[in-house]
Amino acid sequence: MKFLLKFLKWFIITLTSIIILMYVFNVDYLIRAVRTIYFKGYTTAFLEDYKEFPNREVKTGEAQPWSISNDYNSVNPTKILQSTHKNLQTIAYLIIKNDSIWHESYFDGFDEHSKTNSFSMAKSIVTSALGKAIMQGKINGLDQKVKDFFPEIKGKFANDVTVGDLASMASGMEWDEKYYSPLSIVTRVYFDDDLKDIILDLKFNNKPGQFFKYSSGDTQLLGMCIEKATGKYLSDYISEHFWQPMGAENEALWQLDHEPDGIEKAFCCFASNARDFARFGKLYLNDGRWNGNVILDSTFVKKSISPRFENSPEYGYGWWMNTFLGKKMFYMRGHLGQFVIVIPEDEMIIVRLGHQKGVQTNADAHSEDFYVYVKEAYEMLKQRKSK
Repeated sequence: MKFLLKFLKWFIITLTSIIILMYVFNVDYLIRAVRTIYFKGYTTAFLEDYKEFPNREVKTGEAQPWSISNDYNSVNPTKILQSTHKNLQTIAYLIIKNDSIWHESYFDGFDEHSKTNSFSMAKSIVTSALGKAIMQGKINGLDQKVKDFFPEIKGKFANDVTVGDLASMASGMEWDEKYYSPLSIVTRVYFDDDLKDIILDLKFNNKPGQFFKYSSGDTQLLGMCIEKATGKYLSDYISEHFWQPMGAENEALWQLDHEPDGIEKAFCCFASNARDFARFGKLYLNDGRWNGNVILDSTFVKKSISPRFENSPEYGYGWWMNTFLGKKMFYMRGHLGQFVIVIPEDEMIIVRLGHQKGVQTNADAHSEDFYVYVKEAYEMLKQRKSK
């Protein structure tokens, strides 16, 4: 008994000392990381982690359900696709053809209403909000300086950074994107409860507008600029100008750094479902129009899905691009293999959500599973035509 009491005493002393040191060295955000992620057996953010954080609701209006194809789910997934779903733990896979859901599969207890974290697909949503703010004259254009909104930003080139640099990830911000490192800046912003202070303390010591370098910090600061320009929380702005006009069937949730008056984690963490995520694909497929109504300027849409830099053809303004099977396509992409893939030539949208991502190499900007989801969708469509 004495040994147990002595052990507990030293355990409490040690634990208390560790917590104190975390605060002293400014890594106290790790306490939240341990509580919300690591103690649950994960080594990184996970699909339903929105339940562990405060959220702001993205309200929907009158629902506009997707049309269902006459031959809905008439073709089974190919063996390769089934194997990929199993190996990478897919939870949702949709093929929308000619504005109707042609194929739809759900796994692991998820369904068409289940919310999951979008991760970096949210970057495309934030860039859409930028386009709307420009349309409304609340932001002057892609060339407007970030200093106009946050004069306190720091660094040698702080005066030169534009909102367009943020949207195209070419700001020159000091940043690293190491998701699995508990001490990286991207991990800190995911778990810290004061995003503004962290972002505004980062420096712009590299000349902006020179090249593409993936940076979640850019999108976070862009979201902050949009909030300041519009006078509205991002969630409310997206609800009013996108979620409601596009007839989303379910409200979405956007993670906050703290409640009740915190800011959205703009670089990630918009929680919704496959059918509603696909609405952004439809909007961009239709050049910013929704059922005849102009939501986004078509010029902005075209610019978003065109490369800014010749040596980085894979990225525009908030959207990824690729050419595969001789077809040009653009897409939203998120951590762990979240995709909304748009193929304009065939009026097709493919959505994949899941727990794991395919192999990503330095030789290709696009992960291996991306090609599987597209190629096998076409294989399934061939089977439909042969029937």
